[in-house]
Amino acid sequence: MSPAPMSLPPRPPRSRALPVLGLALLALVGASFWSLSLRWSDFLGPQALGQMGHFLASFFPPETGAAFLRKTGWATLETLAMSLLGTGLAALFGLLLAVPASLADGVSAALVHGAARAVLNLLRAVPELVWAALLLVSAGLGPLPGTLALALHTTGVLGRLLAETLENVPPEPAQVLRSRGAGVVQVFLFATLPQVSAQWLAYSLYRWENNIRAAAVLGVVGAGGLGQMLSFHLSLFQMREACTVLLAMIGLVALGGALAAGRRRRT
Repeated sequence: MSPAPMSLPPRPPRSRALPVLGLALLALVGASFWSLSLRWSDFLGPQALGQMGHFLASFFPPETGAAFLRKTGWATLETLAMSLLGTGLAALFGLLLAVPASLADGVSAALVHGAARAVLNLLRAVPELVWAALLLVSAGLGPLPGTLALALHTTGVLGRLLAETLENVPPEPAQVLRSRGAGVVQVFLFATLPQVSAQWLAYSLYRWENNIRAAAVLGVVGAGGLGQMLSFHLSLFQMREACTVLLAMIGLVALGGALAAGRRRRT
């Protein structure tokens, strides 16, 4: 007797909501083009293209004077220091807030959990530019308000990510240490933290890569670094100097991305 043919498992039913959702998104995109009154003919017209070409040509050749390159180099180091210090402070305070934000057992723990989550939501809900504008009033111009703005916003982002990571940690290693009489701090340091340290480092490196770009932009509001140089020279229509600053920003972002990607591959 020939063996009975194997029956294939039934196909999962296709959701009818997906085509409807896709059509709704296409309709929203079409409505956006119609409601915004985008004048593509003016933007892509010969006169507009000629003006843009003339504007871009004014950036070249970049300024390469020795004095200006030294000034740009110091601003580049200042931007890099802002991103490093801001990310380092955020990694520390984000971890400190992530621990209570991941607790939800008991009434008191739930209150602490809610308060920590509220603080993290507030910190990351306010963009870096808004934090910098607020801190400029008290700290004045310079890299300090930019560094603090990066630290505050990134604390909210890293704290939320780390809190969710802590909530998903396997509890078995912690239970073993508790059964042997270990305290809360010992359990966290020797059971929980080793399980999340690699993810914590990966999140911090990713945010540092983002903060390099953010630090360069924060200078536009007077927070120091390359952004402040760019805003100054653009306001004076010194396009060659602005081009040099832009090239320094692009190089710094590329370097930070390469270093962070290389470090993530080794973790």
